[in-house]
Amino acid sequence: MSSSIIINFHQHTVFGPMLLRWWQGLDDDRGGRAALRRAPDITAVVMLPAYQRLHQRLLTAHWPNEGWRNDKLAAAAALIAHVKQHTQQALPEAMGQRDGDKPRVSPLRFMRLLEAPDIDALFTGLRRSLPLLQHQADVLALATDVVGWDEAVKKRWAYGYDWPDKSDKSGA
Repeated sequence: MSSSIIINFHQHTVFGPMLLRWWQGLDDDRGGRAALRRAPDITAVVMLPAYQRLHQRLLTAHWPNEGWRNDKLAAAAALIAHVKQHTQQALPEAMGQRDGDKPRVSPLRFMRLLEAPDIDALFTGLRRSLPLLQHQADVLALATDVVGWDEAVKKRWAYGYDWPDKSDKSGA
């Protein structure tokens, strides 16, 4: 299921600006955004016109059209439809950021994300976590990490999260 092609949606790549324009275009496609937000799973996302428009655009830029990668793209598309404000803050850093004495995303919830057994579980967990971040995320980094979700991304996230100190009872 792995491929040597690494997909990256950063601004300086061919896919990054395309994804960002698509996400910005959801402001004018409220029905498409709402359908993506309501989609209960990746199969439902794949059948939505808003996702299909993104997929077709990326295919014109030589997106590697592999089923498993397309599922990850569908998950990323539905997740970024939940993002209301594009930021430059890394997602694990935002999740570990403190609101008072507690991280926005609890260590237990964050650990469950890292232990997600498949893309469907990751999709569900991230969809539930985005409201805790006030629907703010780096759209391109979120898409890159979801599409590239593997052990290296999990480790980078684990290092990027501000884990509570064991002596800190608020994170227990």
